[in-house]
Amino acid sequence: MPITKSRIEKNLGRIRNRIADACARAGRSPDDVAIVTVTKAADLETIKSVLDAGLTDLGENRVQQFTRRVEEVRGYLQRRRNDLPGGRGVRWHMIGHLQRNKVSPILETGAMIHSVDSLRLAEEIDSRGERMDRVTDVMLQVNCSEEGQKSGCAVGAAVHLGEMLGSMKHLRLLGLMTMAPLANDPERARPSFVRLRELFEEMSGVKIGGDDFRHLSMGMTQDYGVAVEEGATILRIGTALFE
Repeated sequence: MPITKSRIEKNLGRIRNRIADACARAGRSPDDVAIVTVTKAADLETIKSVLDAGLTDLGENRVQQFTRRVEEVRGYLQRRRNDLPGGRGVRWHMIGHLQRNKVSPILETGAMIHSVDSLRLAEEIDSRGERMDRVTDVMLQVNCSEEGQKSGCAVGAAVHLGEMLGSMKHLRLLGLMTMAPLANDPERARPSFVRLRELFEEMSGVKIGGDDFRHLSMGMTQDYGVAVEEGATILRIGTALFE
């Protein structure tokens, strides 16, 4: 059943209040924290409400669903008679595991890829970007929780891999991404977020990625308050918006 704009705005208000509280505890500005709406469980009518509520950063974690969503939203925006709030366009984010043979359709959308987790994948993005004359914004995904079922490079390999990504001409390394363990207690996520922040600070200190390297993509519905306290600049939120 589609979720209305008013319901999303109510949930968004609650989320932003929690972000503001976490920022106050951490001595940060809420303006430094962006929300990517994870739309995997939403239908098109709900996504329309999301856009009307001013949320124009949309994320998907499966390539087939991603490309279908992009076409649906593109068609809707072409039919729409007025601009989105604030005059902003939609920015797409690929947040799930990406196979090398599925890179092209993601690059064609101009999406930011949060889930670069290997040199081979980065080389594929760089090579296809050269052929398409396109620079792609990417995040290096790190498996800070060290869970076998999660994607992401090993913590010990992150700095060296980041150096290699930072040298590629057709991708732009914007920061780091991680997924914390799923748990009812958000404090269980904190060690993963601390580890990612420490890696970010280490890499920033040696100028990996240069001035573009400024983001930490971490925190979801169950743990985004802790993520903000530990320095998150991009939150990936779905369930909390659609409750």
